[in-house]
Amino acid sequence: MLMCKRWLVCSLKGQYRSLSFSASRRSVMTAWVIDKYGKNEVLRFTKNAALPIIHYPNEVIVKVHAASVNPLDISMRGGYGAATMAMKRDPLNINQSGSEFPLVLGRDVSGEIMECGLDVNYFKPGDQVWAAIPPWKQGSLAEFVALSANEVSHKPKSLRHVEAASIPYVAATAWSVIVNTGGLNKDNSSKKRVLILGGSGGVGTLAIQMVKAWGAHVTVTCSQNAERLVRDLGADDVVDYTAGPVEKQLQTLQKLVLGDQFDLILDNIGGETEKWALDLLKPWNGAKYVTLVTPFLHNTDRLGLADGMMQSGVTIGCKVLKHLRKGVHYRWGFFAPSGPTLDEISEMVDAGKVRPVVEEVFSFAQVPQAFQKVEQGHARGKTVVSIVEDQKE
Repeated sequence: MLMCKRWLVCSLKGQYRSLSFSASRRSVMTAWVIDKYGKNEVLRFTKNAALPIIHYPNEVIVKVHAASVNPLDISMRGGYGAATMAMKRDPLNINQSGSEFPLVLGRDVSGEIMECGLDVNYFKPGDQVWAAIPPWKQGSLAEFVALSANEVSHKPKSLRHVEAASIPYVAATAWSVIVNTGGLNKDNSSKKRVLILGGSGGVGTLAIQMVKAWGAHVTVTCSQNAERLVRDLGADDVVDYTAGPVEKQLQTLQKLVLGDQFDLILDNIGGETEKWALDLLKPWNGAKYVTLVTPFLHNTDRLGLADGMMQSGVTIGCKVLKHLRKGVHYRWGFFAPSGPTLDEISEMVDAGKVRPVVEEVFSFAQVPQAFQKVEQGHARGKTVVSIVEDQKE
């Protein structure tokens, strides 16, 4: 329904075109940028970052009210995925190496539409919106950001910007993993058993709420001090990974409590988990294991784009066949930016089915501290950066 509404609005021949605030007023903005890859000291505050402009008729410019810092931002600060991102930015390899700098990080944005391209009819200047920004684009730790209208959604009316900024990236990731890859949705999740490995971080806390709202039975692994959080979000069973081998605890839980195996496992941990986690799935029943910890970007960084993709293809192919012989499905999960997905999440938020989990809010001047906080790990939700103080909407 939401996608149909978006299509109908966008199909109308709107005549509105905002005045170019970028051309008429200013050409620079404040932002946190990096000029090279490295540790936290590469972060640099500037008042002279280039103001984004509309290059394509389906783009919008958003004034950023709040952003957030994700583990991906920490990795990208160090150069993770640089080869793949360079290919996405410059597929014909026209620009010189390092042309992405100065680079603005930040994948979440909640803010206000300032300018719309000629083909944008679903939004207008002044709309309160949110979005998850693809990693090959300039990010949200700045005053303004340019996005495709297909990546943008109207912000939930019930949330302030600092709350809304905690959701888009993890929501788009969780939706991609659970719905697009895992095969679950609001119509088929009732009584399904879902295991979320590492449930107290950003993706985990959002995934718990999604599948619980759809009627699934949710089991979560986390540390003891995060148990109250994940139970409040809807987790039915919680396994403390600090209390002993997780594999044995889950096997005992299945025998004594659940009485059945899992239909879907979402792995936010990686490492040794896939050596035993797939044995917890229902065999020959379409059950899937989906991991967000993949070697794809690492392979392309290490081997180059062509060889890295080939190595990744061999790896995933071998693992899929290995586990298919046991009657279960092995998959890799990836973030996928999508405005229509955020439309769905926005409805769930305003209906009270999904709520933000914000661990800490930093000011725009404290971006380096926000990066340090996320880099320490052991997240209990999201780390948000407030760029414009919230006002009444």
